[in-house]
Amino acid sequence: MIEKVLGIYDLDPQKCRIEPLTSGLINNTWKVSCPDAEFIFQRINHHVFKKPLEVAANIRMVARYLEEHSPGYLFVSPVVNSRGEDIHYEPEEGYFRAFPYIRGSHTINTVTTPKEAFEAALQFGKFTRLLAGFEARLLHFTIPDFHNLTLRYEQFRQALTTGDEQRIRQSQEMIDQLQRFSGLVETFENIRRNPQVRQRVTHHDTKISNVLFDENGKGLCVIDLDTVMPGYFISDAGDMMRTYLSPANEEEKDFSRIDVREDVFGAIVNGYLSSMGDELTSEEQKLIIYAGSFMIYMQALRFLTDHLNRDVYYGARYPDHNFVRAGNQLALLQCLEAKTGKLQEIIDNELKTRSHFIF
Repeated sequence: MIEKVLGIYDLDPQKCRIEPLTSGLINNTWKVSCPDAEFIFQRINHHVFKKPLEVAANIRMVARYLEEHSPGYLFVSPVVNSRGEDIHYEPEEGYFRAFPYIRGSHTINTVTTPKEAFEAALQFGKFTRLLAGFEARLLHFTIPDFHNLTLRYEQFRQALTTGDEQRIRQSQEMIDQLQRFSGLVETFENIRRNPQVRQRVTHHDTKISNVLFDENGKGLCVIDLDTVMPGYFISDAGDMMRTYLSPANEEEKDFSRIDVREDVFGAIVNGYLSSMGDELTSEEQKLIIYAGSFMIYMQALRFLTDHLNRDVYYGARYPDHNFVRAGNQLALLQCLEAKTGKLQEIIDNELKTRSHFIF
């Protein structure tokens, strides 16, 4: 499969070493090492990204803007093949693209230190900041309603009516707890109506593995740009909190291991604000903790909704897999809520050191 695609990029598969990479959860990825250069090849999952050409168009528009306005920024653009394409369709196989491999770079899968969280937050904030002058509405929505909390809550409520009756009974305690957090949905709707909360070019998938680091652990740039589209800062800041704060990830079954690391929270806030500066309005500054609640709650809803609907979206590797993951995220949300006072002090102290911020 991939060997045929290499020829369209003027690469001889007989002279290149092809290594499948398994860290990605959506796209198929390979590292291709040839005598003169190294590449990362991907096959786009068109079941998730139903319009791959729009994904490619978004990346192309962002690349052109950054090349003109921030030429020194490391932006990993797709390689153009011998047909002049930055994305290639192979019949019966799907859409493929290639990126240059950045030598000396690496990714990590889990945040173990505040420094890692700081560097990642700095890079995601920098990405949005550099694109502040780009008209976000020009971008396609590559996954419509991806972070639409109102829709996710409606889907959850629908599952309470049409889902598996036995699973609904089993989940009643968790259902009740999630419903008690429904005020987060109302806040989201207020955000959508508030002109002081701006739509920007937002990454939407800010897990740590979507940052390239150099050999000294410094962040280089963000990668995996398929979900780049118009959005609110709460998506990026919130997803960092959801995936960085706890030493245990969303698959952990022992909820006693779930915690909100205050030093990691401080590193996220410091890194993100260091890049975004006064790009955030005073109204947005008030929503920093909400960003974490927003993303964690939405993921809890999605996991439990899928469980009630018999695992039709995420699938399940063992019985009650999505029920466990929903409980995991609910525990994280409760930890965040319990530490709100301390976390707000961290934010307030950070903002006080930044006299150029809007108050």
